[in-house]
Amino acid sequence: MLRVVKRAGYSEPTPIQERSIPHILNGRDIVGCAQTGTGKTAAFALPIIQLLSEQRGKRRIRALVLAPTRELAAQIDEEFGKFSRNSALKHVVVYGGVSQQPQVAALERGVDILVATPGRLLDLMRQRHIRLHQVEYFVLDEADRMLDMGFIHDVKRIIERLPKERQTMLFSATMPPTVQDLSRSILIDPIKVEANPQSTTVDKIAQSLYFVERGEKRSLLKHILRDAASEKVLVFTRTKHRANNLAKQLNRARIPAEAIHGNKSQGARTQALSRFKSGQSSVLVATDIAARGLDIDAVTHVINFDLPNLPESYVHRIGRTARAGASGSACSFCDVDERKYLNGIEEFIRQPIPVVTEHPYISAVEPPQAPSPVKKPPRANRRRRSRRSRRAS
Repeated sequence: MLRVVKRAGYSEPTPIQERSIPHILNGRDIVGCAQTGTGKTAAFALPIIQLLSEQRGKRRIRALVLAPTRELAAQIDEEFGKFSRNSALKHVVVYGGVSQQPQVAALERGVDILVATPGRLLDLMRQRHIRLHQVEYFVLDEADRMLDMGFIHDVKRIIERLPKERQTMLFSATMPPTVQDLSRSILIDPIKVEANPQSTTVDKIAQSLYFVERGEKRSLLKHILRDAASEKVLVFTRTKHRANNLAKQLNRARIPAEAIHGNKSQGARTQALSRFKSGQSSVLVATDIAARGLDIDAVTHVINFDLPNLPESYVHRIGRTARAGASGSACSFCDVDERKYLNGIEEFIRQPIPVVTEHPYISAVEPPQAPSPVKKPPRANRRRRSRRSRRAS
């Protein structure tokens, strides 16, 4: 395992890995909280692989990792494959949006580690392709995102099918009350490890803010993308429709771009990610589906074309850059209607975002104030005044 870790490029553990791995190896339940891009996957994958490798026996599902999105599930499975290369362990990933037949065939060949999204896992459980009665290690990854996406009831149904005696690990970038309540109901005497304050942003991210009219955002984006330093850029929009349109307009402007969002097929999403990772496209336009957990190397810039309405999402989005010790830039566009989101973000991260005052599309921070309407006097007063005016005349 040490040789595998070294070959993967790891020399020093990240804070979340250093604080989590010893407790997991000692059999403790864990609540791990660290901002995105800090190595949470290796924090649970490495000790699980070691623990499973020490226990020989008939192949069965002994470890279950639950993830909120298909892309994150596939990425976690890749990490397990990378770290278990020198072991005899078998790992399988199951998620929706693709045919279940290859997944069922892989399950029938035997599996030690199962990575899954809640929907497909429940489908295969109902079809009796999967039984969870022998799971020894259960990981709930990106728990806050899982609950934000409405998976709470699915998660509870899955947990009901797990054995009572198991080791449970819950990892999350933030710890809202809903996640805290869930952790209290499924963990036994857990150790809490926190690598970074929940609302902090990576120090090496150069943040900047552009005040711009809504109709000028596309022009400002093209202006920034023509900068030679923008080598690999992740652009976040609020809606799927806008992500599609923006990618098309960038391609018309000869800026290679891909779009990724929940309405695209899994094949199209995988292809878009692959083209972006390989450098065939320099821009990936995405909804918040790409804000959590995805490990995309060498993202130089994150651009918030639309500000998120949840402050936590801002931290997750900009965390796509400055990963693994690298530096990065995060630019945010703000129109008049988004000022309320900006106030929430700056309060959450406990610092103002530096404003860029010199760009071709700058706009006022606040909308122009309309003149106050002249108040009409009450009707009775108007009648009295009219009588006075008649007498005066």
